[in-house]
Amino acid sequence: MKWGDKYGADYVNRLYGMVNRNLTLPFDFICFTENAEGIHPNVNIQALPSLGLPDNIPERGWLKLATFKKPLADLTGTALFLDLDVVIVDNIDCFFEFDADFALCFDEKKKNQKIGNSSVYKFKIGEHAEVLEYFQKDFETIKNNYRNEQAYLSDKINQKGILNFWPKEWTPSFKYHCIPRFPLNFLREPFIPEGAKIILFHGKPEPNEAEKGVSGKWYRHFRPVGWITKYWTV
Repeated sequence: MKWGDKYGADYVNRLYGMVNRNLTLPFDFICFTENAEGIHPNVNIQALPSLGLPDNIPERGWLKLATFKKPLADLTGTALFLDLDVVIVDNIDCFFEFDADFALCFDEKKKNQKIGNSSVYKFKIGEHAEVLEYFQKDFETIKNNYRNEQAYLSDKINQKGILNFWPKEWTPSFKYHCIPRFPLNFLREPFIPEGAKIILFHGKPEPNEAEKGVSGKWYRHFRPVGWITKYWTV
């Protein structure tokens, strides 16, 4: 899902390249966007769905919830949603084979609240329309009670009794799990944790910044990351 100016077509194309190299199952790669210029011709372009909120309410921070529309364009089957800024470092067949109707990333920072990270989540298209419908009916209450869409999504799916998390080693966070601890962060390049499939980049840095060793935070130093150049490519 791509909107606005934060991520260009190159992010979509890199993500398509990584999926194409690391998924052996038949797949359709879909990008929901309002601007398809420069996107690889093998990508299935779909119009950016609306959340259906009043015109005076900004949708952008909650737009992922539009993936639960029924119908969702003309799509059917099992979907694996991927944030544009992830880096895939190993085969991802296991995400589709994982025995769960719904799954998302385990968030160690929120583990006592049963809130997951929605950078990578699996769902059956059209089966959770009530998540979006409830959001549309009472947006103001939800906005006041939940910090963001992944907190709301986690809670609603948990209420259905089907909240599952990927094995923790599959989706490590770059800033929490890949950077060596002080003082080794000054001496050694960030590493790929054992068992990692998809590296999450949430907040700062972005992959292009990490590749150059740019943290975005004064207190988080690390060396330039060569393996991003290897994996994060069309």
